[in-house]
Amino acid sequence: MTTCETAPALRVIVGEDDVLLREGITRILTEAGLEVVAQSGDADDLLLRALAHRPDIVIVDVQMPPRGEDDGLLAAVELRRRHPGTAVLILSQFCEPAYGMAVIGEHPAGVGYLLKERVGDVAAFVDAVTRVAAGGSALDPEIIGRMLGQRAPGDPLLALTSRERAVLAALAEGLSNRGIAQALLLSQASVEKHVTAIFRKLRITPADTAHRRVQAALTYLRHAGRPS
Repeated sequence: MTTCETAPALRVIVGEDDVLLREGITRILTEAGLEVVAQSGDADDLLLRALAHRPDIVIVDVQMPPRGEDDGLLAAVELRRRHPGTAVLILSQFCEPAYGMAVIGEHPAGVGYLLKERVGDVAAFVDAVTRVAAGGSALDPEIIGRMLGQRAPGDPLLALTSRERAVLAALAEGLSNRGIAQALLLSQASVEKHVTAIFRKLRITPADTAHRRVQAALTYLRHAGRPS
C-alpha cells in the first residue's frame, strides 16, 4: 500500500511595518495554503529572521524602520547577497524600477516588484508570490507601462516589433505562454513563435526555458527604463 505525500507548503517571511497590512498579507497567504514562518516590522530584525529560518520567499516593504528609509530594500539586497537562492518580492508605494534592479543584481531568478495596492487582488497576489518563489518573476503592470514609452538609441528592445514588445512586457510580468495568449488575445502557438523570436533578437542563447524567460525579463528591465 502506498501513500500520497503532499508537497510541503511554501515558507514565507513577511516584512512590513504597517501592522494591519502585515497581518492582512499573512492571513491571505495562510488561507492560500502557504506557511508564514515569521513576520517583522523592522528591516534589521527581518534580515536576522530570514537568515535563521531560510524561507522560500521573503516579502518586504521598501521603507521600513529603523531609519524609515530604504531599509527594507537594503535588507533584501543583503539577503540575496548571502543566499541568492532565496526569492524576494518587493512591495512599495512607489513606481521605481531601480528598486527591482537593486535586488536583482547578478541573480535575476526569483525576484518580484509590486505596488502595495496589488495586494487587494488576492488571487493575483498569491499567484505572484508562488511564481517568484518558484524562480520566476513578477513585475507590476504600472512599471511595465512606464517602461514601454522609454526607449534609448541602440537599445536591443528596438529590434522587437510592437507585438513582440507587448509579449515581452507580459512575459516580464511573469505570465506563462497561456496567460500571455489570454491577455493579448492570441493563440498559444502565436505566443510561442513570438517568444522564440524575442529570444533570438535579444541574443539569449539556448538554455533552460525558465532561465531564458528570466533573462529576457531582466533585459527588458535593464533597458526599458533608460531615458530616450
